[in-house]
Amino acid sequence: MTVMVRDLRPDVRADAEGFARVRRLALPFVLCTPESIAHDAAHRHPGAHYRQLVAEEEGEIVGTAQTGIVHDSPEPGQGFVNVYVHPQRTRRGAGSLLVRAAEEQLSAMGATRLFAWVLDEPGSRAFAERHGYRASRSAYFFRLDLAHRDLPPLQSPPPGVELRTGADFADDPHPLFELDAETMADEPGDVSHEFADYEAWLRESWHHPLFSPELTSVAVVDGRPAAFSAARTDDTTLYGTAMTGTARAFRGRGLAKLAKNHSLHRARAAGFTEAFTGNDAGNAPMIAINKWLGYEICATEVRHVRELG
Repeated sequence: MTVMVRDLRPDVRADAEGFARVRRLALPFVLCTPESIAHDAAHRHPGAHYRQLVAEEEGEIVGTAQTGIVHDSPEPGQGFVNVYVHPQRTRRGAGSLLVRAAEEQLSAMGATRLFAWVLDEPGSRAFAERHGYRASRSAYFFRLDLAHRDLPPLQSPPPGVELRTGADFADDPHPLFELDAETMADEPGDVSHEFADYEAWLRESWHHPLFSPELTSVAVVDGRPAAFSAARTDDTTLYGTAMTGTARAFRGRGLAKLAKNHSLHRARAAGFTEAFTGNDAGNAPMIAINKWLGYEICATEVRHVRELG
């Protein structure tokens, strides 16, 4: 069968549904809906040159790629390409065609180094190596059975700490943006970020269709957000954590653990039955929190790097 690659048409419902279906089958640990796919296409920062590609076989979408430039990094020339193929449509050339199309675009944009996340299983790693990518750092996907697993008991905030939800900041989410930017800057990883564009954050995070301000927990000290756990939910019973972190001045006080536990309790009460999150393998403090909450590692992915030119 002939496989062809083209740009996603996010305003075409069948395209967005096909893209989301392949992503969920290939990467079931990350929430994805047709609405989130269309939103990402419409609202990514122009400097990212964000592009979504699909591989199509006989009219069916069998592979996807998300590609672009890391525009908010102080180091220029860095790009990303993440390719996923329907598990029952592998070894038909879709992945290779997607990688080639993405690399051509990124090279034309001036990228000199490409990053790609690859599941830590023999076939995926061999595919990356065949295309010139070398393994770098690892990350874990964690799963928690909210329907049957007991959560740690709810804890009262310590003196001077107040627990709020993201919805409490609806009139002015800028304090949450500042906290998100500070914690993101300290995340371990291959690529550094200088996240300073508030309007972009509003479009890409705060107004994202998966973001749940009601289930997002914020620990506030003296009126200032000190720690948070940002929640995402899809149109089923899945709950995901987009980010959990603590401002530098308040670390070591258990506030991130407090916030995430409260968010999970509310998610379970709201009917969500399965929770997912992810962590860089070098982020020992957050891994410890997730294990304390009852999460278990369900998959590992490895970031791969390729130098162009």
